[in-house]
This record gives sequence, structure tokens and C-alpha cells, in this order.
Amino acid sequence: MAALRCVLAASVAAGLVVGPRALRAPQAPRAADLAPAELAQALQRKYDTIKDFSADFVHAYKGGVLRKQLTERGRVYVKKPGKMRWEYLAPDDKLFVSDGVKIYSYIPQDKQVIVSTVPRDDQASTPTLFLAGKGDLTRDFAASAGEVPPGMPAGTRAMKLVPKGPQQEYDWLLLAVDPATLQIRGLVTVDAQGGTSSFSFTNLKENVGLPDKLFAFKIPRGVDVVSTPSRH
Repeated sequence: MAALRCVLAASVAAGLVVGPRALRAPQAPRAADLAPAELAQALQRKYDTIKDFSADFVHAYKGGVLRKQLTERGRVYVKKPGKMRWEYLAPDDKLFVSDGVKIYSYIPQDKQVIVSTVPRDDQASTPTLFLAGKGDLTRDFAASAGEVPPGMPAGTRAMKLVPKGPQQEYDWLLLAVDPATLQIRGLVTVDAQGGTSSFSFTNLKENVGLPDKLFAFKIPRGVDVVSTPSRH
């Protein structure tokens, strides 16, 4: 991770004299003390250094027009630029794969694969695409303090991110961050219908050298293929 801005305090004014003419080493500001905009900058710098990662996730959705509630679990793999593999394991099998060019959405019980195009960096409106190196927190969002989602470990910081341009998928999103490591612990989005979609991440491993073949998708035999139009 790129180093946060270092600050050197004046020895006498700050009371840091250890001995005659001695100074303590420069100290970096703690992420727990950063303002939301500064935390967003630090997080973006952190993720600029991440090449790939994997994690277990829990995805919960509630509300919306149909007032439904759903909780799912699985494993996610991400490799920059733009490669993702979301394996939903319970309660039903689902698979969402991005190979960096195309996104494949496959629900075996529907016997259908939906194929769409990965948007350009400046059009990456889907929140999870930030994890794959698409979009930019400081460029695309205005950051403010947010409420930590339920179930997060003590000390978690939360940022509310409002997109600077209108988005179809959500009105705003919230990132829950480990202030010690700047790893993302949670991701929450709220849509125009009042539905809340939240992801919590555990067992996150960074820069493990994920192979490209993990993000290759072979369309199963006997399924319908539906292509969605590209966004411009």
C-alpha cells in the first residue's frame, strides 16, 4: 500500500524530545483519524497497489418494491483489470464471471446465461467494479461519514459515497473499512425503490497470484444465451 502522508511534529512543541536534540521518527496519521475524503483517498491509493484478492462473502438484500428479503453466501475472486468471479454457494448456486471484456451471469436452474460488456473505467457504475479496478473513489464520488453496518467488527470506519453523476443501479453506497489495513469489510448500496443490498467480506487475501483461467467462462451446453446492449 502506498504510504499515507507522513508528518513530522516539532520536538519541543509536541513534547517529543527523547534526549538532547533527539526526535521521534515521523508518524503517519492513523486511518481511524482521517476525514472521510482523506479516507477515500487513502483507500484508493491502497487499491491502486492491489493486483488481485479473494474473500468469502455474505450478500443480503431487503426491501424494494416487492419487500423481499434474501441472504446468500459464497466466494469472490478479483483480478485487475476488470476480472471477477462471484461464486454463490448457498442457498442456490449462481455464478457471475467477468473476464475483463464480457460479464457472464449464470443461474443453473434458469438454464440461461446473460452476457454484457464490461464498461469503461469512467462508466463503471456497478459498485463491485470498483473492487476490480474500475472507477475511482475520489473522482466519481463525494465522501462523507457513514453509519457502520450491523455486524461489523469494533473499530470499523464507514464512508457514505454519493456518485457525482446519476446512476441507474443505486442512489448511494457505503463502504465499511478496517482502519488498520484499509481492507474493505462491507459494501452497501441503496436503490431508488428503497432496497438495500449489502456485502460483508471475511478471510480476505490480497496479491495471491490468481490465474487468468479462473476468470474464463465456458457457456454450458443446452442453455439460452441472452446478450444485453452495451452502454454508451
